[in-house]
Amino acid sequence: MTQSTTAPAPVDLLVFGPHPDDIEIGLGGTVAKHVALGHRVGLCDLTAGEMGSNGNVEERIAEGEAACAVLGASWRVNLRWPDRGYSLAPEYVRSAASLIRQARPASIAIPYWSDRHPDHVTASQVLTEAAFNAGLRRYDADGDPFRPEWVCYYFINDQAPPSFVVDVSDHYETKRRALACYASQFTPTGSGAVQTRLTSNLFRRLIESRDQQFGALAGVAWAEGIVVRQPVLRPHLLKDTTRA
Repeated sequence: MTQSTTAPAPVDLLVFGPHPDDIEIGLGGTVAKHVALGHRVGLCDLTAGEMGSNGNVEERIAEGEAACAVLGASWRVNLRWPDRGYSLAPEYVRSAASLIRQARPASIAIPYWSDRHPDHVTASQVLTEAAFNAGLRRYDADGDPFRPEWVCYYFINDQAPPSFVVDVSDHYETKRRALACYASQFTPTGSGAVQTRLTSNLFRRLIESRDQQFGALAGVAWAEGIVVRQPVLRPHLLKDTTRA
């Protein structure tokens, strides 16, 4: 298991995705918004998606780098865990914990724990363990102990009632441009290309209808949903926090 780069610079937000394109599907607008607000954002793909029906490792890593540039993230690494082959085994938890210790993010975003894709479910479990273990003084991983202030869960396929949503209306075109970088997955060409769930126009509609629904429920055009395990603190019952 190796990273595409080593010792990434510290960031404010670290976003993990099981495969290249998962981050963009679930949280592309939020990443772009944080960058626009001046926050440093790091991206980490756990695998190169080598079990995908279309594309190859080189293409998918290159597409991820292109999408990273579109979103404006500070860096992107790929841990090169085996696609459809990683688990809660200690070596995977340690690998992710080491990256968290290196990046030292205030918040991390990881996949929601319920999803149709088994890799997404496993990723959520492994990364939840890693975020906790990274803060343990006696845990054997690279780097000094560090625990993020907040672990946020985002949706890739399945969804549930969010704890809150992030208004990404001003950054939705950036999300679309980042997704378009993944031609091997959404618009593959050549004699070896096959039709998959991702190549159907219905898949893009599924992403956008979800983001539109979250937006409509919150009174904005586009939003991405987030789940957290602890209560969200509010100063009072008035919606306008400036009246505090």
